[in-house]
Amino acid sequence: MHHGGALRRLTDEAFAEQIKADYTQASLDPADRAMLDYVAKLTRAPATVTAADVQALRDAGFDDHAILDIAQITGYFAFINRTADGLGVQLEDFWSETV
Repeated sequence: MHHGGALRRLTDEAFAEQIKADYTQASLDPADRAMLDYVAKLTRAPATVTAADVQALRDAGFDDHAILDIAQITGYFAFINRTADGLGVQLEDFWSETV
């Protein structure tokens, strides 16, 4: 829920809930939709990502630097979430103990 709270602070409750429930039903501009489609595919089925998926990001207005950022951030989140899950880390417990 940590990232959901950040999204609520940056936007509003209704939009954050739309994204949480199903981003494909949220009111997004074409670039944001293309980015989230790519991120979802890279997260759920990374072996199926093709050059056409990267081209779709370029077509949506992202340059190669931005595409690299999107891919690296997606990969980092996958890594850190799997690491935390694999260790049984509970985010709420962790923050309440360290703050």
